[in-house]
Amino acid sequence: MAAGLGVLAPAPAAADPYCGQVWGSLIKTDSAMSRAKVVNVRSGQHYCFDRLVIELNGPVAGYTIRYVPEVVQDGSGLPVPLRGQAFIQLTVNAPAYDDAGKPTYNPANKRELADVTGYQTFRQVAWAGSFEGYSSLGLGVRARLPFRVLTMSGPGAGSRLVVDVAHFW
Repeated sequence: MAAGLGVLAPAPAAADPYCGQVWGSLIKTDSAMSRAKVVNVRSGQHYCFDRLVIELNGPVAGYTIRYVPEVVQDGSGLPVPLRGQAFIQLTVNAPAYDDAGKPTYNPANKRELADVTGYQTFRQVAWAGSFEGYSSLGLGVRARLPFRVLTMSGPGAGSRLVVDVAHFW
């Protein structure tokens, strides 16, 4: 009788991307070189994603962020062991040392740059080194998930390279 009266059940809605994200998991890159130096690495948790922030003391220029079978150290090519089921190599086209070779970022524990205990997606953040003007980090995540890369100005004359990795597809 409901059909005869023009009352029909609504059709199922098409599934929207998780939190409206349409990021994907393919390489994100910009080949520009930066005169800025890496000075800090930190992380944070958000409702839809986990965030890694690389701080520079000037404007961010280039980077390469991609999933890899294994993260390797700059220069030597030695593997960087990481917890997780998928691995992201983050390379910033900026050194972590000044013009005299003095470190501008020298983490106390290269295997644990940020405490990501309890994060939904991140499993480990490790330093892979800084060599010939490039600085690399390894990010162990629970699965190959979509990510995005942002550059942000500030604080002050500095800038940030931001990598957000979604909790789900």
